[in-house]
Amino acid sequence: DAIVFTSNTGFTAQYARLLGEKLGLPVCSLDEAKGTLEEGTEILYLGWLMAGLVKGYKKAAKRYRIAAVCGVGMGAGGSQTEDVRRNNAIPENTPVFTLQGGFDYGKLHGINKFMMSTMRRTVGKRLAEQPDKTPEAQDMQELLMHGGSRVSEENLRPVLEWCGK
Repeated sequence: DAIVFTSNTGFTAQYARLLGEKLGLPVCSLDEAKGTLEEGTEILYLGWLMAGLVKGYKKAAKRYRIAAVCGVGMGAGGSQTEDVRRNNAIPENTPVFTLQGGFDYGKLHGINKFMMSTMRRTVGKRLAEQPDKTPEAQDMQELLMHGGSRVSEENLRPVLEWCGK
């Protein structure tokens, strides 16, 4: 019936709007949904990933019927789905998708900025020192060090196919 999202730096919001456009569904943030959607409404939920947790998922699951979950992070789309399911206690019958969003260090604040600063130094350095990087490792290094967006309609293909589009 609707697409509900929680976004930190804007990449999840971009996916939510793109998905809403493709599916012809209303899109709102989790905070906005509280005032506009009735409890029990069936939703597609998108949240940003942090340490394997889909931000806002637990709140959304208490209030709405979640048809599918999309976690948006820095990793390649389709990766870590079982970890995301397990870490968030998402029921087996609920589809889980992971989408590559992007990274914008300048939009981070507080503990998130501190944690990503540490990750940039440690993981970024480790990736830079790898002699034979996979394309995924090269992309991760590029995102960590320079930022960027990977939001695209192509990345939504698995979700759109699940929706019958």
